[in-house]
Amino acid sequence: MSRVRRAWRELHQLAVAAGLAGAGIGFALATLLTAGLSLLGVGLPLLDRTLAGTRTLLDRQRRRVPGPPVRSPYRPVTGGLATRLRTAAGDPATYRDLAFLFAHFAYAPAAACLAAGLWLGAAQGLVMPLIHAVWPGAVDNYLGIPVDSSRNAGLAVVAGLLVGVGAYWLPRGLLHLEHRLTRALLAPTARAALAERVEELADTRAQTVDAQAAELRRIERDLHDGAQARLVAMAMNLGLAEELLTRDPEAARGLVTEARSAAGTALSELRDVVRGIHPPVLADRGLAGGVAALALGAALPVDLDVDLPERLAPPLESALYFTVAELITNAARHSGAARVAVRLHRVDGTVRLTVSDDGRGGADPARGTGLAGIRRRLAVFDGRVRISSPDGGPTVVDVELPCAS
Repeated sequence: MSRVRRAWRELHQLAVAAGLAGAGIGFALATLLTAGLSLLGVGLPLLDRTLAGTRTLLDRQRRRVPGPPVRSPYRPVTGGLATRLRTAAGDPATYRDLAFLFAHFAYAPAAACLAAGLWLGAAQGLVMPLIHAVWPGAVDNYLGIPVDSSRNAGLAVVAGLLVGVGAYWLPRGLLHLEHRLTRALLAPTARAALAERVEELADTRAQTVDAQAAELRRIERDLHDGAQARLVAMAMNLGLAEELLTRDPEAARGLVTEARSAAGTALSELRDVVRGIHPPVLADRGLAGGVAALALGAALPVDLDVDLPERLAPPLESALYFTVAELITNAARHSGAARVAVRLHRVDGTVRLTVSDDGRGGADPARGTGLAGIRRRLAVFDGRVRISSPDGGPTVVDVELPCAS
């Protein structure tokens, strides 16, 4: 039954491809027609809508391709009608779309007809003895075999079985060719991908510089308002104690005691500042121990699944540690979750982190700084963050980081 379902599914995919090809050629012809009319000063709004419809259709085609996703290569389209049309006209992806629409229309319907024809031919061969018995002479030849006797009709059954084998395997190859055509013409070109990567790295660098500047300001503020103020007060108390030491030893002793207390508080605040830069637990116990410490100190139960055979680079450990801390804190404060699950594994050259909770969902990086900050922090390491948080939950955050970062 699984083979029957697979054969039916592949035929259905070829039929869908043929349908998309038919719709696509309609969009292609409409685009060319409206583009010609726009040269005469009319049809510009229709051209804009036709291009938008074409891109929507081809985005669906991209989603049909199995394996790594085929990303949309289009330049961002914003502004008014004239700006959008100028952007589309200057985008190489627009012309690659047209090339794909014509090539796909030439290929997909023919592939679907070929696959369906093979199955029909196989079925005809299998029932050839029945056809010969009921309607002698209705079919006089099957793949070069003259159907003029029961024996030859039986040979047609064997030929039909061979055609059936081809009908079973050919659609897979036809779909593979269609997917290769899609990737060749609808995926971003190497030049476009490089330009996008350069833009992404430039944006990441700017965000990193801003984040580092903000972090330095935070450390400066914490030192100025905390430890520095207490050290100044301690120095003043010691100065007063020195003046009172001969005249009023009891008062001087009280000031020394107060200065010692201030020194302990300043030391504690300094430790807090250092812990915010690089937690000591990472240096002592590594990332696995640090995540375990976070789980023990969390406000709600945390299920851990950590498999890290060896230590990671210190900057990478620090980034993942603060990511886990932020996500657990978010779950405790905002999601209403009863439990959190943290899964941290190293697979080949990639570290994969998944943090999920059973809360109400609805987490949106655009509405807060926590998730956006995680993305900025991990973008420095070429990390990828995927967030799934539908209303009603659950919230799942997947992180992938290359270990070589």
